[in-house]
Formats: sequence, structure tokens, C-alpha cells
Amino acid sequence: MSEPSRRPGRLGVGVVGAGRVGAVLGSALRAAGHPVVAVSAVSAESRERAEQLLPGVPVLDVPEVVRRSELVLLAVPDDALGPLVAGLAETGAWQAGQIVAHTSGRFGVGVLDPARAAGVIPLALHPAMTFTGTSLDLTRLVGASFAVTAPAPVLPIGQALVVEIGAEPVVLDEDARGLYHAALAHGSNHLVVLVAQAAQALAAAGVDDPGRMLAPLLEAALDGALRAESGPAAERGVGAISALTGPVRRGDAGTVREHEVALGALAAASGAVDVVAGYRALARSAAGRALAAGLISPAAASDVLDALHDATQDTAAAQSPTGIDPGLGSLDQDETTDRPEDDE
Repeated sequence: MSEPSRRPGRLGVGVVGAGRVGAVLGSALRAAGHPVVAVSAVSAESRERAEQLLPGVPVLDVPEVVRRSELVLLAVPDDALGPLVAGLAETGAWQAGQIVAHTSGRFGVGVLDPARAAGVIPLALHPAMTFTGTSLDLTRLVGASFAVTAPAPVLPIGQALVVEIGAEPVVLDEDARGLYHAALAHGSNHLVVLVAQAAQALAAAGVDDPGRMLAPLLEAALDGALRAESGPAAERGVGAISALTGPVRRGDAGTVREHEVALGALAAASGAVDVVAGYRALARSAAGRALAAGLISPAAASDVLDALHDATQDTAAAQSPTGIDPGLGSLDQDETTDRPEDDE
């Protein structure tokens, strides 16, 4: 078998943004035989990351990276992507026939329109995984899914690049990118929040190592839900909710009511009102989805929802004289912009 770098169709890759995503993907493309000709890195962390994952690759400013590259990989924060593409277009940096791929989940290829006007080949390649910015990610890329969006004539180029690094391309329409990215953020980011809330409650209950206690339970629950979403339950239109266990699945309204009282006391003592609000919202959703899937009876679902309503009133009454700001840590607070993994 020939060396990867000697295979036909190798491209000189320039990585714009040596954040956790850019440096790893650049390294993966390099391992597939595409020489990385230049990388941009601003912060000390990104320079160190470039040195570790892309040793020997010159660190240059963005226009020079673009000038040297046949394939430009734009791995920058979402809000910076559009202005960067437009700014490079204004200076005439883009070259006809150049492949330009960005890694944003939020955008399709429309954000690359200023570059397309110069004759580039536009690709949107978003890995549906989180990154540590270390060599560990290279192993995790194998088998990971990438959302690939591109004009039909050049779609095979994007798919081939993903396959070359061992990942799985999933073709996604331009108009679906927003919903796609919201789904990933809702699943991954809010899973982290859920773990944080459960761990806080366990710590308040006196558990010394909440992470250790949660690990086997949550890993089993997640594995069961994901398997159900890809198995016969999904084919029946039930999916992950078929893996639901616990008091809502049993229609145990009394336990649900006691849970809310206990979490309400935690909120009153610590100000962590987001924990009880999160429990309430997810329990309501669990009851509704379990009912729709035929896992619980209408009567059981009604009892659970009534218990949540009753406990809401009890919690409000218990918290009203405490002086705790009901907006503190709640789900209604203005969200801080989530900085993408590609931290350049």
C-alpha cells in the first residue's frame, strides 16, 4: 500500500484557527496524507496546541495561510465566521478553484458566499462530537458523524474528506442546519447541565463523590436510550423514551411530589432554583412522551402532572419568605453565549 502522502488527490491544507477542533481535524487530514502547509494561531494555548498536533507546520497570519492552501479549513467561532470570510473576500485573498470548508454546525454554505463569488468550492463539515483538543480526539473521530452540506456537484468532495479521516458523512440540507445544531446543543450541552444539577443535589444529600455514584446509572440510562433510538423501538416510532424508568414511568405520583418538595428545599437553602425547575420541566415532558408512546395510562399521566402542579404551589409558598431571587440560576436567565470548541 502506498504512503498516504503519495496517493493521488492530496491537497495542501491550511488551518485557520488552531482551536480544539481545527488542530485535531488538521492532524487527522495530515494522517490521511494531506500535507498541512500552514496554520493560524493567536492565543498561547492555540500555539501550544498547534505545536503538539501539527509539529513542524508554520504558524502564519490568516491571509498567508489562505494564500498557501488548496484546502482552507476554517475552524473559528460561529460569530467570527461570516466577518472572516467577507473580510478575506474584500482583500482578494480567495483563489478560484480553492476548496474552503468550515466546521460550524450553525451554518451551511451560505456563509461562504463572499468566497464563492471568487470561485472557491464551498463545504460545510461539522463533526457531531465534542473535542478536548488533544490526540485523544483522533481516535474518537473514527466512526463519528459529520454533517456535510455542499452544492450537489461538489458534495462528493466533502463526503470523501470525511471518509478519509475515518468518520461517517451525513448529508444535510442547507435549511436544516439550524435545527440540526439546536438538536446537538440541546442533547450534549444540557446533558452536562443535568449532570451538574443531579450532582449538586447529591452533594447536598451528603454524598462525597457524586460523579462516582452517578456514573453507572447515567451511563446505563444513556446507553439504553441511544440503543432504543437506533433499534426496533425507533422503528415503531417510540425511540429513546422506551428506555424510560423511574417514578414517571411507573405513574408514581407520590414519589414525584416528594421529589419536588425535596428539591424545593434545596432551592430555598442554596438558591439553586434551576434544579427544581429543570426537574419539573423534564418530568412533565417525560409524562407527555410516555403517554404518547403508550407506556403509561392517561390516568397515570394525569396523576403525575397533578402532582407536579401541586408541588409547584408548595414550592412557591415555601420560597416566598426566604428572600431568594427567583431568577438566580433559573432556566429563565439570559443565556451566556456558548463559545464553540474551536476556541481561536
